[in-house]
Amino acid sequence: MDNISINRISLKTSIRQPITPRQVASPKKSFLQQLQEASTKSELKVSKHANQRLQERNINISEAEWQIVSEKVSEARSKGVNDSLVLMDQAALIVSAKNSTVITAMDRIEARDQLFTNIDGTIVLN
Repeated sequence: MDNISINRISLKTSIRQPITPRQVASPKKSFLQQLQEASTKSELKVSKHANQRLQERNINISEAEWQIVSEKVSEARSKGVNDSLVLMDQAALIVSAKNSTVITAMDRIEARDQLFTNIDGTIVLN
């Protein structure tokens, strides 16, 4: 007859951790709330190309202005915009709203005679 071997595996009981008051007090957020928070927290990135253009053209954008641009790009993305032209007092930016990335930048004088293609939204800031 065939030799049958039986190996016994000991069963370990899992130890449950007690629920802390903090876990009980914090209400769970809905999926929609979490999605909205995630979409508003996205930070605007600047591509290597755009960073070079900002430096070459001596375009200085303050943190407060970047924050406004980031918020407006996020708003545009929520409305279905993929690529946008952002017109500011001192600069024109082409931004991928889909990727939250500044693709290129130019000063307003240079942007005056340009034709912008492949954009589906424009953000005008003062």
